[in-house]
Amino acid sequence: MSRRLISSGSPFEERIGYSRAVVAGDTVYVSGTTGYDYASMTIAEGVVEQCEQTFRNIAAALAEAGAAMEDVVRVTYIVPRREDWEPCWPVTRKWLGTARPAATLLHAGLQAEAMRIEIEVTARIGARKE
Repeated sequence: MSRRLISSGSPFEERIGYSRAVVAGDTVYVSGTTGYDYASMTIAEGVVEQCEQTFRNIAAALAEAGAAMEDVVRVTYIVPRREDWEPCWPVTRKWLGTARPAATLLHAGLQAEAMRIEIEVTARIGARKE
């Protein structure tokens, strides 16, 4: 089975030793992704804005892998503060409402205080819902 690495261009990938995504056969594993705008290396204050940027980052990695948000079959959400989860629901529905993947929510600390949500997905190329 072939294996291809995808980078977002984030300096963290090289420093820490990971890839934004790994394509193995027809499966795409996207690393836990936060709301950093990698073009400007900034992060918005609000959780909703971070959630939107996180999905933009994930969509870019999936596109490079030949997949789309509709191909997502599994998602894990990590939020440090319980009260931040419900405001994200409209954003998650916007990005994944068609795919409706299996999902898990975790409450845990993230790498930096500024980070308010992290999202990890697994997609199967061509897995769009019938």
